[in-house]
Amino acid sequence: MILRRAILLARSPWILLQIFFILLNSTAYAQTEHPITGRKIAPVMGMGGADWLERPERELEESPDQMLDALEFKPGQTVADVGAGVGYLTLRIARRIGPTGKIYGVDVQKEMLSRLRANATKAKLNNVETVLGTENDPKLPVGQIDIILMVDVYHELSQPQAMLQHMKKALSPDGHLVLVEYRKEDPSIPIRLEHKMSAVEVQTEVEAEGYRLEKTVKTLPRQSVFIFRVAKPN
Repeated sequence: MILRRAILLARSPWILLQIFFILLNSTAYAQTEHPITGRKIAPVMGMGGADWLERPERELEESPDQMLDALEFKPGQTVADVGAGVGYLTLRIARRIGPTGKIYGVDVQKEMLSRLRANATKAKLNNVETVLGTENDPKLPVGQIDIILMVDVYHELSQPQAMLQHMKKALSPDGHLVLVEYRKEDPSIPIRLEHKMSAVEVQTEVEAEGYRLEKTVKTLPRQSVFIFRVAKPN
């Protein structure tokens, strides 16, 4: 109905062309499920959930230091925490990579990044840089990132395919993409279904964009860690 009215109102081919691209883009940006797996894309957590990110129970529920240990961060690395929120993990990683390293805290919400900067200043960490990303681009420098980490974030990406392509360009030659997601296979985990992902969904969606699953860590209480590399051409 909207398209029909727009066509009736249009008076020139140029206007029709503009309307077509507007409708095409709005459809792309309103993606509600993944086109390959059919997985329902979850809504993004707003600033109202910031305190939940720093809840005391998170230590017991997620064992964040155990997760970071598995990634074997090294001093001097360049890391990106995509969907960094207020910096709960960003600051921990900043300490692990040391003053010679650098971590980009990426988020699409300015309020989250403002609080992240305040937390980094309070912690006296000078190797943290905040980046305002978009729905389809984390705005990271090309070929420089050793580890791109997304913790409980990928399932909320409204344009996961475009994001994965941009992140692939940002990775260094030996870089890794790491996804951490609540296990959909375990119904006892008290998280809404759309905020969980199965191992099959993760591997299917990410490998379709030119990555290769290198390792899966399943020792965390509620989440699985998926470590990918960019796939080499055959």
